[in-house]
Amino acid sequence: MLSEKTMVVDALNGVNGELSRFGEMIPQTENKELKQCLKQIRNECEMSQEKLYQTAREKSYYVPAEMASRKEIDHVKSVITQLSLK
Repeated sequence: MLSEKTMVVDALNGVNGELSRFGEMIPQTENKELKQCLKQIRNECEMSQEKLYQTAREKSYYVPAEMASRKEIDHVKSVITQLSLK
């Protein structure tokens, strides 16, 4: 039998995967009606993801990474800026 933690984390991972797929599909479709429909489904998916995320956080099933320091953020920005200039 699956534990509640396993089910919540699996559901969260599944929703995150779906959101990635919507991010790939939406810009590739030329049909405006289909694009709007995909955006609506994606928005509903994002709301579900937020609820699952909150549940996972409240029950300590998911612990986010520690916040990055200003120095780390500035370093990543610098690296990305240098790469984009090449």
